[in-house]
Amino acid sequence: MKASFFAGLAALLAGPALAQVPNLPAVKTTAFRADTLSIVKNGAVADGVTPNTRAIQQTIDAVSQKGGGVVLVPRGHWLTGPIEMRSNVNLHLAKGALVQFSANRADYRLIKTNWEGVAAVRNQAQIYGQDLENIAITGHGIFDGAGEVWRSVKKSKLTETEWKRLVASGGVLNDKKDIWYPSASSLKGSTIPEAFYLRPGKEVKDYEDIRDFLRPDMLVFARSKRILLEGVTFQNSPAWTIHPLMSEDIIVRRVTALNPEYGQNTDALDLESCRNGIVEDCLFDVGDDAICIKSGRDEQGRERGMPTENFIIRNTTVYHAHGGFVVGSEMSGGARNIYVSNLNFIGTDVGLRFKTTRGRGGVVENIFIENVDMRNIVGQAIIFDMYYMAKDPVPLAGESTAPPVIEAKPLNEGTPQFRKIQIRNVTCNGAETAILVRGLPEMAIKDISIENAVLQSDKGLVCIEAENIRLKNVTLLAKHTMPVMEVQNSKNISLDGIKYTPGAELLMRVTGDRAKDVKLTNTDTKQAKKAVEFGDKVSKKTVTVSQR
Repeated sequence: MKASFFAGLAALLAGPALAQVPNLPAVKTTAFRADTLSIVKNGAVADGVTPNTRAIQQTIDAVSQKGGGVVLVPRGHWLTGPIEMRSNVNLHLAKGALVQFSANRADYRLIKTNWEGVAAVRNQAQIYGQDLENIAITGHGIFDGAGEVWRSVKKSKLTETEWKRLVASGGVLNDKKDIWYPSASSLKGSTIPEAFYLRPGKEVKDYEDIRDFLRPDMLVFARSKRILLEGVTFQNSPAWTIHPLMSEDIIVRRVTALNPEYGQNTDALDLESCRNGIVEDCLFDVGDDAICIKSGRDEQGRERGMPTENFIIRNTTVYHAHGGFVVGSEMSGGARNIYVSNLNFIGTDVGLRFKTTRGRGGVVENIFIENVDMRNIVGQAIIFDMYYMAKDPVPLAGESTAPPVIEAKPLNEGTPQFRKIQIRNVTCNGAETAILVRGLPEMAIKDISIENAVLQSDKGLVCIEAENIRLKNVTLLAKHTMPVMEVQNSKNISLDGIKYTPGAELLMRVTGDRAKDVKLTNTDTKQAKKAVEFGDKVSKKTVTVSQR
């Protein structure tokens, strides 16, 4: 490739920042009395053996009852069961403090709660609070969730030696001998579809026989106000790591979340039906989604009607994760007014991930993203998908390139919407697909702008059932160039200033009888062996090629 090809890319990625963040509501901050009480004063012992649950809880309760202050966890190894936070308490971990949650599942209790956006029965979170105000977890220490005693593990995720060691440690195997479960109770729960659902007429006691399957989250603060998480590390969570739920005025700063890559459902941060907050300067390396925006699932989420809104998310690095920044799939209450900047994704399955499906409902809108750099992305660098967990729509080699026949469904309250999303200043060094946009026949993905991007991938752009999509100054360095860009059943598509690998077999293919008004401007089509290919029933007037 000619050296001059990359000339000016630095300028391409420069340019003005997004418009200033509008006047979001000010995030109300925490404030605590200086009074400090060490857990040692209530008999806590830092030997890693003595249970300290009572001592820690008594200290938290005492500080709260006296009007608030700081609960100090000094340096040392502190074994504890689950604890509950109280209002006006700052739980502060000194440098060198390791809070080890119990590996004895009997130390936990089942409660009615909410998980994956629906009413559920689960083991109570290791750090739990609801209807609280002015709470914080700060310092430089570590919480370890003993997740290994809760999680099932697939044989394919481990080396042979690791697998043999795991099986020898106890637990049970499924019939195929390819999944390890920590107990028979855990295995039984895995055979029940959506076992965690709180079914009509059921009580908590009815779930006791599968209690080991109902893994606790590490931290849940529900219906609470003024939350600060700063400086600490949360690692080895049994399930979701940090889960603010229906809460407001949240600051997550300089927090680290570390979970095994094979740890299913070990999301780093799930902001669910929350409003007003800042997430900044964090590091996440987990087994599921990293920064995830949620707002409830299906009918229950729509009835709750609480979008996640008014958040600034910035200056954060994500290593292993299913998605770096994610909206959905449980987004039935909607999401809006979210400003994302200065993120690095290294080795995630997907980079920027918007996911939903029929039945969710909800509107995701007014999302602004800039300055995102990615490397070694397994799947898509950027994806908008209304068929969450469906088969990849991109044809394999030798398969028909005709658009898939997807039946339109009537619009109803379960029809989801993605719209008004701006992305700019993005790089990706290695992905399976650069950009995938896949809407529904009855509800296109609308009003998406991607500007100033350089994306190296196997495949370029795939755009299906979309409307008002704008790519400007986007470089698609795709290895598979048959075609570089695929547009199916989409309309009002603007492709302005597209650069691509010289010598591409085909620059763009347009298919589908609903394709309309595709504009390709300021793009050197002569560098491709063929500029545009049309599917059956697609008029050549559908595409306009011009230089401004």
